[in-house]
Amino acid sequence: MRTHVTLVNPPLPRGSYQHPPLPSLGLGYLAAVLEKNQHEVDLIDFQTTSVTLEEFRNEISRRQPDIVGITSVILSYKSALQIAEIAKEVSSKCLTVVGGHFVSFWDEKALQECASLDIVARKEGEYTLLELAERVKAGKDYHDVLGITCRKDGEIVRNPDRPYIENLDELPFPARHLWPIEAFQRYGTFFLLTSRGCVQWCNFCIEVRMDGRKCRMRSPRNVVDELEFLHNTYGAEYFVFLDDAFTLNKRRVEEICQTIKNRKLKIKWGCETRVDMVTKELLLKMKEAGCVAVWFGIESGSQRVLNAMGKGISLAQTIRAFKWAKEVGLKPNPNIVLGFPGETKKTAWETIKFVKRLVPDYMSCYTVATPYPGTPMYDLVKEKGWLKITDFDKYDTATPTFETPWLSMKELERIYEQVFKSYYLDPTHVLRMFAKGGTYTLSATRRAFADLLIAIRSKLQRNNPRVFVKT
Repeated sequence: MRTHVTLVNPPLPRGSYQHPPLPSLGLGYLAAVLEKNQHEVDLIDFQTTSVTLEEFRNEISRRQPDIVGITSVILSYKSALQIAEIAKEVSSKCLTVVGGHFVSFWDEKALQECASLDIVARKEGEYTLLELAERVKAGKDYHDVLGITCRKDGEIVRNPDRPYIENLDELPFPARHLWPIEAFQRYGTFFLLTSRGCVQWCNFCIEVRMDGRKCRMRSPRNVVDELEFLHNTYGAEYFVFLDDAFTLNKRRVEEICQTIKNRKLKIKWGCETRVDMVTKELLLKMKEAGCVAVWFGIESGSQRVLNAMGKGISLAQTIRAFKWAKEVGLKPNPNIVLGFPGETKKTAWETIKFVKRLVPDYMSCYTVATPYPGTPMYDLVKEKGWLKITDFDKYDTATPTFETPWLSMKELERIYEQVFKSYYLDPTHVLRMFAKGGTYTLSATRRAFADLLIAIRSKLQRNNPRVFVKT
């Protein structure tokens, strides 16, 4: 008898700023490992389909799964608990499990806040959920499973962490077949993850606390096998690597590029990395293998703020990396965080002017510093009494949640809105980007307009909670 697992990606709160909805790679990996081990898996994704809570209730009542596994980010945390409550109401014998970056560090509180939640699976969840499924199948107790926090005899038990998966090649490719093909085709992009972990622990980043201060990498052959599979199976032509620092191991990236060329894959791709982890020669090899865009985490145009973040880079390195990228024909895109503790109006505008000098033709990704539990930034703003917003529905990286002696929340909100207007309400920026042409530009422009509509909806919702603009 197989264990029946229903995986759920819960809805995000109305009125929050949200990036265009994309299938969850995390759920894809969980499903693939379960299927590989002969368990029955299905999926309900609120973010890529139009399913309602009532339809979810009916589906769980009909399916009666043994386990309901729910992924969550901080923004979907409250709805994840609601999903657990509904699941327990209509399928009282099911085991409810929540996992994800945020809840890994909010595990005991989550169990205290939701009586319908049985287990929090912390950090990497593939083998934790698999072991839970095996225990359920065998009718065995699960309270000693590594990597979980659960209740036992009325007390909350926090078991030791499960060791990280060292050989990522042993994981099957994400089970993308569980989603409708439209979920991938909507934005013309397929996402991949070729490594986990990071060697640099920036003070605002929850990812590295989740995946560890060590970069575990898939082999070049395994990476290109997945690219080729997606290209042949779905006709995919544009990919984005979601690694925190894709070019950490330059030799591995060179091997990936050479393997793409050897297999004559006609694809385009982009990646995210650090400005201190590229050379002009490496960027050229990436370009020759189909790379069209690189997202650099530059975070700030103020060296003082960068140092406070623990970023470990200099403005000179940023200028040099962007220069090299443009010289070889790549589109460099900056990721920026505004409002980190120590930021002032002066440093914020230094950053904005710095970014415009770097990349006047392309959209830039600006986010508001958001204190995720588990990070040094959260500990700092909590200790200092700066944290003003504790409703996690507001933690959308576009809404200020804390203020410091140097910058108020209203000042930061005004700065963020001015940046937004300078990019999205100035048609010359979109036109210049669109004029560059190519697959990347079409996809980026489409996503830029989607972001624009979402941001307008979020702004209206914040100003008038009764207003909801459907996108």
